[in-house]
Amino acid sequence: QVQLVESGGGLVQPGGSLRLSCAASGIIFRIRVMGWYRQAPGKQRELVAAITPGGTTTYADSVKGRFTISRDNAKNTVYLQMNSLKPEDTAVYYCNAVDGTSPLYSWGQGTQVTVSS
Repeated sequence: QVQLVESGGGLVQPGGSLRLSCAASGIIFRIRVMGWYRQAPGKQRELVAAITPGGTTTYADSVKGRFTISRDNAKNTVYLQMNSLKPEDTAVYYCNAVDGTSPLYSWGQGTQVTVSS
């Protein structure tokens, strides 16, 4: 049974930072491309960052230079360090294994990130 458990969200002022974590179980984590998606109110869910098993990373243009994705294969955990946060980063953030840009598994509960003064 696949479980994806996101944590680390919260309320932060513009320009602030947050670090999200996602613990995965029930998958062969070390062979999967892992990604962070987000869904803002009234918008479609979008892939914002992905990392291959070997550590190669890709980012959406909207977060490039501000967000950093990383992974710890020993802990089956993927992280998203978010710096210089903007109000438009406000969304529920989810992790998933990625095939192209499509998610492979059912979604977890996500973690809410709110950027507001």
